[in-house]
Amino acid sequence: QVQLVESGGGLVQPGGSLRLSCAASGSFLYINTMRWYRQFPGKQRELVASIGYDGVPYYPDSVKGRFIGSRDNDKNTMTLQMNALKPEDTAVYYCNADIKNSEHTRGYWGQGTQVTVSS
Repeated sequence: QVQLVESGGGLVQPGGSLRLSCAASGSFLYINTMRWYRQFPGKQRELVASIGYDGVPYYPDSVKGRFIGSRDNDKNTMTLQMNALKPEDTAVYYCNADIKNSEHTRGYWGQGTQVTVSS
């Protein structure tokens, strides 16, 4: 059973930093693209960072220059370093990954971790 587990969320003051982690476990061949999404109350999830197997990241303009994503293919983990946090970054953050097993590739989601930016 493949699982993605996020950690590292919490409460931080505006301007502060927080580091999220995502770890994949279970039986699979490899992980293709890994992503971070966030979801505001009553809204659809939006992409925060996307990292290919080669480690090259993509960020939307809303977080570019503040958020830094990285991954470790040997450990099947991904991190999101969030700097200069703003109250509008408050959301539930989700890890997502396209994981390949012997038969097919499918997307998996973590359970989400709450990030609250408030003074």
